[in-house]
Amino acid sequence: MSNVKYIGVFGKRNSGKSSLINKLTGQEIAIVSEVPGTTTDPVRKRMEIFGLGPVVIIDTAGIDDEGNLGKRRVESSRKIISQIDIALLLFTNNTIDKYEKELLKSFRDQELPVLLVHNQSDIISLEEKVATAIKEKYGHEVIEFSCNIFDESEQQKLVEVLTSHIVKKLNETAFSQMTILEGLVEKDYNIVLVCPVDSEAPEGRLILPQVNAIRDVLDKGGNAIVLQPGNLGSYLKSAAVKPKLVVTDSQAFNEVSKIVPEDIPLTGFSLLLARSKGPFVHYLKGTRAIDNLKEGDKLLILESCSHHSNCEDIGRVKLPALISKKCDCRIEWDVISGLDSLPHKIEEYAMVIQCGGCMITGRQLSARLKPAIIAGIPVSNYGMALAYCTGIFERAVAPLTVTENIQDQN
Repeated sequence: MSNVKYIGVFGKRNSGKSSLINKLTGQEIAIVSEVPGTTTDPVRKRMEIFGLGPVVIIDTAGIDDEGNLGKRRVESSRKIISQIDIALLLFTNNTIDKYEKELLKSFRDQELPVLLVHNQSDIISLEEKVATAIKEKYGHEVIEFSCNIFDESEQQKLVEVLTSHIVKKLNETAFSQMTILEGLVEKDYNIVLVCPVDSEAPEGRLILPQVNAIRDVLDKGGNAIVLQPGNLGSYLKSAAVKPKLVVTDSQAFNEVSKIVPEDIPLTGFSLLLARSKGPFVHYLKGTRAIDNLKEGDKLLILESCSHHSNCEDIGRVKLPALISKKCDCRIEWDVISGLDSLPHKIEEYAMVIQCGGCMITGRQLSARLKPAIIAGIPVSNYGMALAYCTGIFERAVAPLTVTENIQDQN
């Protein structure tokens, strides 16, 4: 999921966003109509683009939508900006007015790559002086496009040109992300992956960081030994070769740390995920701020996906109990699920703790935490906070802080 690229398509009503998406996907995905405002809530379509792999194309409501409902549609579309990897901004009639200018400012503020597309060029073609002026003012080349070319081969050429620009721009500006075991595994290394199967484990499958770790070990020519905590002790005693690293699920940190000898590096899947695509340097500093929490402080828990909670839920149950116990004081908690925006008064919180983020991209995760980081609020994630509260934080981060290329992606 984290390797999927998200492409947002923006523009005024009837600028041809839905038609363009249908041409890109080769399917009638988005509803096309001459009635302004046909597209209301963002519509998503998953597809493969050669040179990129899996992508999700998002059709948004017109940025010039009107009325109370229209304003809500526009706001819903604007929220997409922090969730995408590139924006296609469509305009027509050689005209960029306040609506496009406001969007361009939002894209720039969030450091989002953008392609400007002059659409409906079969009706009114792009003027060279307009393209030059846009290039000089905004630094963007303008791509001409039309969805109504009668010659199918010519239409396909336009689609291919636009697609090539998308691929080029994304490859040039892609949000950098390490593999989950970058610098930690080499050919013939034995890597032990401890994967508990309990009430928090997804039914019939492993969680994404576990799957990614197995694949990364195999890709690098190592040996992935996958087992449950109850089998770890007997394996370590019988193993002819000492493993180079043991990785465990966050909830089993305490149990596993008692089994793994000190001379064998130990870390967690959540920490690996945080290092590979999160603001890891901020996590390292922010997690230690748990010691500074005091009576009545408010903490914000961020869940990246919606799920049914139970009595063993990490963010809603276990972490609050562990942190309150460690600080020996009463802490207040708020929880935000999915990718909803952070509260406007983020300064009210003493700390922000993000889940592992296995179901979102690195850019989505960092964009979500950026307001808290800018405000100087300590940030951490589930695995790092659990390790800190159970007293094995320094051991768990040690294998990660000695490797090269640790990236602060903010």
